[in-house]
Amino acid sequence: MKRAIAAFLCVAALLTAPPAHAEGGPLPIRGADVSSLAKSEALGGVYRDAEGRRGDPLRILRAAGLTHIRLKVWVEPADGYNTRPHVLAVARRARAAGLKLLVDFHYSDSWADPSKQNKPAAWAALSFEELRQAVHDHTFDVLDALKRQGTPADLVQVGNELNGGLLWPEGRWDDWQGMAALLNAGSDAVKEVSRATKVVLHLADGADNGLYRWWFDNAVAHGVRFDVIGLSYYPFWHGTLEAFQTNMNDVAARYGKPLLVAETAYPFTTADEDGWENIITSAEPYPGYPATPEGQAAMLRKVSDLVRAVPGGRGLGVFSWEATWTAVRGNGWDPADPASGNAWENQALFGFDDRALPAMRALGGR
Repeated sequence: MKRAIAAFLCVAALLTAPPAHAEGGPLPIRGADVSSLAKSEALGGVYRDAEGRRGDPLRILRAAGLTHIRLKVWVEPADGYNTRPHVLAVARRARAAGLKLLVDFHYSDSWADPSKQNKPAAWAALSFEELRQAVHDHTFDVLDALKRQGTPADLVQVGNELNGGLLWPEGRWDDWQGMAALLNAGSDAVKEVSRATKVVLHLADGADNGLYRWWFDNAVAHGVRFDVIGLSYYPFWHGTLEAFQTNMNDVAARYGKPLLVAETAYPFTTADEDGWENIITSAEPYPGYPATPEGQAAMLRKVSDLVRAVPGGRGLGVFSWEATWTAVRGNGWDPADPASGNAWENQALFGFDDRALPAMRALGGR
């Protein structure tokens, strides 16, 4: 009886105690989006640790303290990457390296974000009910294949940067009934594969509290089922660090959900390596944080600190976006155009010499 009472008290203490990271410990999720990796390696991309030793970039990330990778899924992209076979292959490597997995469904053949949420070509002529079923079946198919090969997804984004909805026009922001039905089709598929997998709903503009209140108030009112709030926060676009902190604190309390930064990044240089103009070229994109390896590390550390400070331990973690998207000819932004370049290589976690940058260890809590 004494042992049973002691066991009960121990479990109760675990359930009521604040998470370790709420008091300064490492975030539970310290991640990197590596969606570009398979194509980069196929075209000759090389990755090295901080000392210059060539190696598997996933193992280099893990050695720096990272815990998760993020992989986007397109339906039928022009270049054949970011589809189920590539996701499965990278997931196997990640699991062998000791990394967990966030799967990011775009429900498109190319980029889906606040400015565009285009249907896959194969779904263009479907009725609404057929479209809802396609979302369910596509989601289930990828996640079930991951589970069957022994690499189940730990978290799943049902849609990417959903400010204006998904699968326009049926799931657009001005038709919440349609949007909710499509989101729930994806959410239900996630839970059919594994009840343990967490459903993430992800918006951009992480410092815009008005956007987050409007969007998630509507999502809750329309019965959208989810577990985690995902945010994109890019300091050079999305407002001040203070506004970002205020928004995170508010939405975590308002909806009673944990949150994670599904995308962030910061430049380590203003230089360009592939002749394609970088998207960020300022020497100091955010005041006090220069575009240097030290400035990049300081910003990722700061963003992580703000997530850690969300009350109640509801800040789960941070993902650096496209950490392995280095300058490799043919691995540009447009899957339909091999001549397109990469405007992001100065924000990766590997430098122009292919070595891991200090920001990688800063993100990993090392």
